[in-house]
Amino acid sequence: MVFIGDGFSRRKLFNGSVNNLTTPTCFLFDNGSYRPDSTLALRRVAARLAAKTGLPVRAHSLLHSDRVEPAELGGEPAQLLEPALADFAREGGHCAILLPLFFGPSGAMRDYLPPRLRELQIRHPECPLHLAACLESEVDDSAAVIATALDRAVSVAAEENGFRHPAVIVTDHGSPLPAVTAVRNRVGAALAAMRQSHEGRVAVASMERRDGEAYAFNEPLLASALRDLASAGEQEVVVALQFIFPGRHAGAGGDIASICTEFVQAFPGVSVAVTLPLGESDEILQLLARRLEEAVSSLSWTQSNRCPTRNA
Repeated sequence: MVFIGDGFSRRKLFNGSVNNLTTPTCFLFDNGSYRPDSTLALRRVAARLAAKTGLPVRAHSLLHSDRVEPAELGGEPAQLLEPALADFAREGGHCAILLPLFFGPSGAMRDYLPPRLRELQIRHPECPLHLAACLESEVDDSAAVIATALDRAVSVAAEENGFRHPAVIVTDHGSPLPAVTAVRNRVGAALAAMRQSHEGRVAVASMERRDGEAYAFNEPLLASALRDLASAGEQEVVVALQFIFPGRHAGAGGDIASICTEFVQAFPGVSVAVTLPLGESDEILQLLARRLEEAVSSLSWTQSNRCPTRNA
C-alpha cells in the first residue's frame, strides 16, 4: 500500500521518532538530469533539509542521473529512486517517505511513479512507502511562497543588469497536463500581486508545448511573450524561471538561453535577463520541510489511530 499525505493538522514531529514508531527515512527526489550540477544541487538541498528537520534525507532522481560519471559527482555515483527504495527495503528499512521536488502533479508524478511504487510495495510489504505532496497546493499559501522566491530572484537579476522597472515573464517548461500549468498560473498571479508597486508588468509563459489545440492552455510560449512585450514598448525583461535546477532547459546554453538569445538578436532594443532556478532557495526548503512534516504527521495519525489509508 502506498500512503498519501492527506493534510492532517500539522504538529512538529522532527524529534527522531514518530510517536514511538519507526523513524522514517526521507527520499527527496527530482525528475533527474544528465548534468552533474543538478544532482549535486539536489544533494545539497537534501543535506539542508536533514539539518532543518532532524530526519535522515537521501537524494535521488526518477531518471537520467545514473548516467552521469561518478567522477563528476565527487566520486559518489547517483542511484535512481526505484532501485534505491528496493535496496532500502531489502536492507531492513521499515518506513520511507517519498518527498517530490516537483512544483505540481506532473506526468512523472501522475503516470510514471505510482505503478512502480505499487510494484515495490507488493514486493516489499514490510516497508511502507508514503508519498508526500508536491511543493504547490491551491489550498494553502505555497504559490505565494514560491512567488516570494521568484520576486527575490527577479530583484537580483534586475540589479545585476541595471534594470529599473523590468517586465517579468514567469516561465515554466510547459506541460501536457492542465493541472501543472495551473500551478504556474497561480504562482504568476501571486508574483503579480507582490509587484503591484513596480511599473513593469508580470506575464506567464511556457518554454514549449505539444502540438494541437488540446494543449493550447500552455500559451503563450516564451518566444511569443517576449515579442508581445517588445511590441508593447517594454525595453527591460526578466525571465523568471519556475524551474528547480539548471539542466538542458534552464541551464547555461540551454533552451531558455537560446530562446532569449534569438529574441535579442531580432529585437536589439530590448534587454533580457534570466533568473537562476529556484531549487536551492530558502523558500523551496521551507516548502519541502512543510510537506515532509505533513507526511510525518499523517503517517503518525494513520498508524496511531489505526485508520485505513488510501491507495495511490
